[in-house]
Order: sequence, then C-alpha cells, then structure tokens
Amino acid sequence: MKIKAAENGPYLIEVSEAKVKRDGKEEALPQKIIALCRCGQSSNKPFCDGTHRKHEFKGGLAEIEIR
Repeated sequence: MKIKAAENGPYLIEVSEAKVKRDGKEEALPQKIIALCRCGQSSNKPFCDGTHRKHEFKGGLAEIEIR
C-alpha cells in the first residue's frame, strides 16, 4: 500500500480493495486510489471533494510505502 500526500491536495491511498462504513452501513469502494481530505474543508469527509483548491490549501508532498 502507498500513501501519498499530494502537494497542496489530499492524501492519496493506493489499495487493492477498500470498504467504507458510515451510519451503520458498509459499502465497497470501486476505486483503487482513494483521496482523503487533508485540508479539513471537504463536505464529503473523510473523502476529498476538491474544496482545497477553493480555500488555497497549502501542504507539502510526501510519500509512504507500506509493505
């Protein structure tokens, strides 16, 4: 698995499969890269909805690989 903090953007997590649990419901996520909010402004937390661009979020680039 890789976790990348995109420059001025979300956390990008590369996965083989993932599920999300909200309000007692569980659903499989079809995407292989999940974007999680890093700016705190998303209206779809924990997922990124692109709001960081509107708020001019600034954050550095970093990458972590987990084996």
